[in-house]
Amino acid sequence: MLAVSALSCLRGERRLFSDVAFELAPGEWLHVQGENGAGKTTLLRALVGLAQPDEGEIRWRGAPIGKLGEDYRREMLYLGHHGAVKEELTPLENLRLAAALDGRKLDDRDTIATLHRFGLKGREELPVRCLSAGQKRRVLLARLVTRNAALWVLDEPFTALDVKAIEMLSALIGEHLAQGGMAILTSHQAMPMANGKVMKL
Repeated sequence: MLAVSALSCLRGERRLFSDVAFELAPGEWLHVQGENGAGKTTLLRALVGLAQPDEGEIRWRGAPIGKLGEDYRREMLYLGHHGAVKEELTPLENLRLAAALDGRKLDDRDTIATLHRFGLKGREELPVRCLSAGQKRRVLLARLVTRNAALWVLDEPFTALDVKAIEMLSALIGEHLAQGGMAILTSHQAMPMANGKVMKL
């Protein structure tokens, strides 16, 4: 379980958000809403340990995330709004590299099948720079399948995706939740999933 209590964050003299509190249990997801500049990305970065909140506490399975270090990062996958893919590498190479950084090795057949699932059949060996914005986004999102993580933290995951890809990603998140996973995500658009918690900043 992820438990957040009395979380606050300042940017300069401006308070982005204050007294944020929620709990997320297996099978649950949270939709973070708010206008541009409201602090959604800052909140997500705090939840994954990339930013330090000014006040409050974030606990994973009962322990503060700052004390868990790599143990927490192994159980969590954060995909930011801007795609962290290397343009000179192919989709297959990008996924191999991401796995290697996690200390794992991927099975090529399973990885190629994942890329096909994300609509990238025939593009596995093309440099990412040759792909469209939506295809680049799909390469990044394929990590949801190739990396086993209990908690998904996704910043604007539906950006640059077409209707079919949005439906596919929604189904994938649904599968993750059905298997006891958890998800936190931001989106400017209506969410095509039901039964989630909603928090507005």
